[in-house]
Amino acid sequence: MESNIKIFPKSVVCEESTLRGDITFSSGCVVHPSATIIAEAGPIIIGENCIVEEYATITHRLQPGASWDVNKILSIGGHNVFEVGCNVEASRIGDKNVFESKCYVGSGVSVSSGCVIGAGIQICMAQQLPENTIVYGQQALQREAIEKQGSQTLQIDFLRKVLPNYHHLRKPNYDPKKARSVV
Repeated sequence: MESNIKIFPKSVVCEESTLRGDITFSSGCVVHPSATIIAEAGPIIIGENCIVEEYATITHRLQPGASWDVNKILSIGGHNVFEVGCNVEASRIGDKNVFESKCYVGSGVSVSSGCVIGAGIQICMAQQLPENTIVYGQQALQREAIEKQGSQTLQIDFLRKVLPNYHHLRKPNYDPKKARSVV
């Protein structure tokens, strides 16, 4: 599988991350070292200001017998946080979700917006999580959030300043105004 990585300006993508397939990072994304993003079934487009932490894995998994399809896009909304060690294979991801440490979200799951998948939670059964759903506890109980998810702006600004001091970065190579790659 050939990699085609598009990085918009203001994104910070560490070279030590593992990126395979056709992946687009919209403006303001932060990808830590040791993060893994694999576009196996089709392209992945990650919305603005998403954070992908160490050992987090996002996979657009190829179903048995299927092949790569440029039209089968996994669109991830903006302002999502993928915490340390999470493994996300969801078929759809909206905006402002938090995937806490070591959670697992299977390929048949569609995550709307404002959801929190708690630390260590495993969601394997195909389902649509309604907006502002919090999944928590040993039985993966679900409830509606009382308040909407806060902004990660301060954390993103901090990471944009600190990560370049300690890691090599992939250079932004895509300018949406020119609508072509500048490799």
